[in-house]
Amino acid sequence: MKESNSLQNHIGMPQAIALYIGAVLGSGILIVPGLAAEMAGPASLLAWGFMTLLILPMALSMGLLSAKFPNAGGVSHFVTLAFGERAGTLVGWFFLMSVPIGAPVAALTGGGYMSAAMGWGEPARIALAAAILATGLGMNWVGMQLAGKVQIAVVVAIVAVLVFAFAAALPRMDSASFTPFVPHGWMNVGKATAILFWCFIGWEAVSHLSEEFKDPQRAAVKGVTISAIIVGALYFLTALAVVGTESYLKGSSSSLVWMITRPLGHWGGLVAGLTGLFICTATIIAYVGAASRVAYAMARQGHAPQWMSRMSGRFHTPIGALAFLLLCFTTVMTLYGSGLVSLTTLITFPNATFILTYIGGCAAGIRLLKGSRFGVTISWISFAATAAVFPFTGMAIAYPGIIAVFYLTFSYYNNKRKTAIKTQPAPVKRPEQRSEVS
Repeated sequence: MKESNSLQNHIGMPQAIALYIGAVLGSGILIVPGLAAEMAGPASLLAWGFMTLLILPMALSMGLLSAKFPNAGGVSHFVTLAFGERAGTLVGWFFLMSVPIGAPVAALTGGGYMSAAMGWGEPARIALAAAILATGLGMNWVGMQLAGKVQIAVVVAIVAVLVFAFAAALPRMDSASFTPFVPHGWMNVGKATAILFWCFIGWEAVSHLSEEFKDPQRAAVKGVTISAIIVGALYFLTALAVVGTESYLKGSSSSLVWMITRPLGHWGGLVAGLTGLFICTATIIAYVGAASRVAYAMARQGHAPQWMSRMSGRFHTPIGALAFLLLCFTTVMTLYGSGLVSLTTLITFPNATFILTYIGGCAAGIRLLKGSRFGVTISWISFAATAAVFPFTGMAIAYPGIIAVFYLTFSYYNNKRKTAIKTQPAPVKRPEQRSEVS
């Protein structure tokens, strides 16, 4: 039996697959197929096809590392093994500080989708977003065994609705919708590919849960392969339906809603809204789990405040790290609710840190998987693709710069404190104390 201050091995193959799908099949599927079709026309399907092929090496590079080095530190742990403690800790902080902003953005997206579908206002959107975040925190507090089971149910519901949307759209697809095939030029196909890249990031998140896999080798490698095939197929079929029905011409952000509402009529809005809500909830469950584990891992190694390593005595979950995320979520939602920060501004912040985390993980794969030519090859492919997208992050590069300054400051004062403790003279026992002992 594991000690109460350690994580439990509760995640089996079905839960691992659901967590992978939930982390990758995020809010992007709600708007990106329409946005890409609006940008590149039917030729956007070439971009989807390319990214669907690329998804497997991206997923497997993280899966192989998780199988070989299962640890709550995830990518941070891999980078530490490959490039040293300082580089690994910095990558860990990059990932950790992406989620406090990225999760509220996803929650507001899901809440906005539901409120728009039902004709509700901004207060309802904020309330729904807060409920999604509370669900993500609550599931991870109770433990990954329950969170994994809930994730399975949510992912099955999402897949069912997306398959239904494609099946319902199939009779309405017209070959005329695919001509002209390249209406806006080949350059726009390249731009669409860069946008699609964001839909296929998320494999690195579940690596932080690998310490809780019942069978890391099976869950990480086989689980990630199955998940990659399912996610790639769902994205491509959704994009095909969006182009074939020309629903993107009715607005890129509402193309999926239109496909769902048309066959269902009055109930379509509710189904579309719930789909958006479920997709974003699944993403947040996975990312809250990942962020809390990396915070716990860094705290137990002394690279984050010690209180973040506190475990729940009842559920054996990192309650200190979850409390940190609760504080961050409350702050971000308060800023958004007060109107001081817009959703557009919030979206830009985590982009660069997510990409840098992935670049670090792929670079670690190149070094750590040297015994496998296949592992090194897919790590190089993933590294090159991720590095090519990084310049498109623009001004978002300032956010990891701020995190780096914070980390260096914390590290400096933490080392200074440790040195002071070591150099303190040992307390001298008084004569009466020595005689008592003897």
